[in-house]
Amino acid sequence: MRTAVIGGGIAGALLSHRLRQSAGRPDLTVFAGPAGYPADATFASGGMVRGFAPDAEQGRLAAESLAELYASAWLRQAGDYRETGSVHLLRPGADPAGAVARLNGLLPGSAATETSAELARRLALRGLPDGALAVVERRAGYLSPALLRSCVLDDLTGPGVTISGAEVRRVTTDGEVLLADGSSAAFDTVVVAAGAWTPGLLPGLTGLRARRVQYGVHPFAMPGLGVFADDNTGLYGRPHGSGALLLGQDADDGDVTPGEVRPDPRLAARAAATARRLLPAGRPLPAARWLRASFDCYSASGVLRLRPVPGAARVFTFTGGSGTAAKTALAASRRAATDLLALA
Repeated sequence: MRTAVIGGGIAGALLSHRLRQSAGRPDLTVFAGPAGYPADATFASGGMVRGFAPDAEQGRLAAESLAELYASAWLRQAGDYRETGSVHLLRPGADPAGAVARLNGLLPGSAATETSAELARRLALRGLPDGALAVVERRAGYLSPALLRSCVLDDLTGPGVTISGAEVRRVTTDGEVLLADGSSAAFDTVVVAAGAWTPGLLPGLTGLRARRVQYGVHPFAMPGLGVFADDNTGLYGRPHGSGALLLGQDADDGDVTPGEVRPDPRLAARAAATARRLLPAGRPLPAARWLRASFDCYSASGVLRLRPVPGAARVFTFTGGSGTAAKTALAASRRAATDLLALA
């Protein structure tokens, strides 16, 4: 089976790695993009990984991915993984018991719940909603998706694998890949894993959007917090080295054009204001030293999975993780490769 994977981000790289390592390995061409290709979501990602997610399917993928990460010293080294622990504050009324039990089945003793009152006392946080629960994980942290992607692509060597720097312009419904230099190549199966560029390569495709991702780095240390997310405000962050805090907030300012997103000071100010209401009293949050604005591919489900392209029997997308691919890509790529190989 001649297979093309279009996209050399974390999703495309790991899917290619799974296909290469499988018993039914196909003849594989990876279109990773030309040298100097615009920075993508993998390059800009904060790389936060934890085993819990509010969505059930996303939670299963995150838990399985984290378990695989801890089982592989190579993956941890390739991604420069740093363990910090994690705090995920839920909306009032949310019940994470099933997800916590599943996570502890994979990583015993890693996850527990705390009430918002307990969390406030332990970390001196303010303004937490009454009655809400937080999922606290011991085995969680962050890695560099860009480094992991680079190591995985470097490992894709040997007969039957081609890494191409050619720029892809479009993919037809019958699996023909049209290149920027005017040439083309035909494949039995094509997977478009080009993140926010995916809709542009498949004219007429619906259900995927390119949306902004933005965060700032503040010279502010918050011992004990680790990786965190707040479902009530959309605020998220992680330590950035030993004395700084990476801080962002979910933003939906409409569709964006990949490669043309620039930092928006208004969004940065909104995230900082939200954080100041949450952080301990008497500890002012300094302005961000720098901002990074990027983009990712969002789907209605928010889950990274293999999706068939309507009207194209052998063309698929593998994207749509909605900013969470770093924590789900290991398990999602394994499932996607299994589904693809079943077609052979």
